[in-house]
Amino acid sequence: MRQFPLEMHTLAPGRVVEWRVRSTAAQATGPGGAAGRRASFNQDKHFTVAEESRGADDPVASWLAVTFEVQGPLDEQALAQALLALVRRHEVLRCEFRRLAGELACEPLAADELALDAVPVGDFRTTELLRAFLAERFRRSIDTLSWPLFTMGAVLREDSATVYLAFDHIVCDGMSMPIVVNEVLTAYEALCRGEHSALPATAPSYLDFAEEQRRRYLSIDAGDERLGYWKSFIARNGEFFPRFPLDLGVEPDRMYPIVNEASPLLDAGEAEVFDKSCLAVDGKPFMGVLAAVALSLREAGGPGVYRGFMPVSERGRDGWSDSVGWFVNTMPIEFDASPGRDFAQVMAGIRAGFGELLRHIDVPFVRAWELLAPQEFAARSWPYPVNFFSYIDMRKCRGAERHEDWRPASHVWSARANGACSWYQRDADGLHMNSIYVDTPAARRTMGDFQEALRETVRDIARSGGFRRPIALTAPRRPLDAPVRV
Repeated sequence: MRQFPLEMHTLAPGRVVEWRVRSTAAQATGPGGAAGRRASFNQDKHFTVAEESRGADDPVASWLAVTFEVQGPLDEQALAQALLALVRRHEVLRCEFRRLAGELACEPLAADELALDAVPVGDFRTTELLRAFLAERFRRSIDTLSWPLFTMGAVLREDSATVYLAFDHIVCDGMSMPIVVNEVLTAYEALCRGEHSALPATAPSYLDFAEEQRRRYLSIDAGDERLGYWKSFIARNGEFFPRFPLDLGVEPDRMYPIVNEASPLLDAGEAEVFDKSCLAVDGKPFMGVLAAVALSLREAGGPGVYRGFMPVSERGRDGWSDSVGWFVNTMPIEFDASPGRDFAQVMAGIRAGFGELLRHIDVPFVRAWELLAPQEFAARSWPYPVNFFSYIDMRKCRGAERHEDWRPASHVWSARANGACSWYQRDADGLHMNSIYVDTPAARRTMGDFQEALRETVRDIARSGGFRRPIALTAPRRPLDAPVRV
């Protein structure tokens, strides 16, 4: 399973059907009265940005989606039951968010009052028409301020089907996607055999996680000793956000259309050797990828000390491993990757830096941002291009042993950006990269050079067990083009 743009998906044409969720209550007006639940810090910030951008007639649009395959003629009734079970099982998918007295409430609808309606959409005769429809459908149907916060459907053919689900980030994260695939297909296959799903009716709720997080951190102030890790990072970095160290050709306070692209870095055999090279120096594969990123940035003109943001899953604690939600804390990490340090030394620095990060993971990113950088927190986006690294080993996800049959893929999209974000996925087929960055001439050159340098670096590590040589850019630097017109 890997992440790549929806526009790269080789979807076969077919007949599209969607299943739309509704309440069966006598008055289906959404939750009413005083809300007993409150949104998480991530959700509150996300919703606030959507509110403010809508009020300024400058909507911020994005979505996360997953697609997967069903072999043979689709049993539409069985799939509908499996999709409904998913929505009922995960409380966060049943939430309608409302602003109450300044706080964001998320009282969920009752699971037993939800139903699905099958809605025929139409026949799509070409892959191009189908992809265009899905991209437009996701863009128009995913609205942070309106429930439901997801859309579900399938592309039906005589001998197969492609199922799709797209979500607003407020109800899920990247690690939710393989959970969705596993639950829907496990339940679907059981129903097709005439059996009931073995999954419990409800999963541990993200709303409980959010409640505990708010209880512990809503009342802290900037002087709280638990912010010491962040303050130490800021003191060395000079500011709250670690800047992306290469030129993207962006102007201050301006958002740009995006480039969304993906490519392989290592095939299955190369990735296996790469993993062993990392283990040989007492490191993990994600640390090896991060070391390669740091070296590639440095050789392209970045600093010797790597500083960046890294999303870290919070599912591993307290039984949240099978829950859908936004279980991500974004944390700063830094380590020495200066010239002269070999692979083992850089990996040792990453290991120490990551260990320090984990000791302070409880403090929510959004709360640290609000308290330590209040001026930037008031804005609707990060203030400038930020150095960002994300890695997921899809082989460790629930249901990974069936991915060859199910062929799942995840997709992310954003309308605009002011920097660059890269995600790395390891699966049975190798190591892959998906990047979203600003569509400027400088950014296209910079990211092209960086990606090629990174590809050569990870291959060097796989071939020789370390950094073999400095990385040369694929082409000499040229003067920046004129500013792009948007």
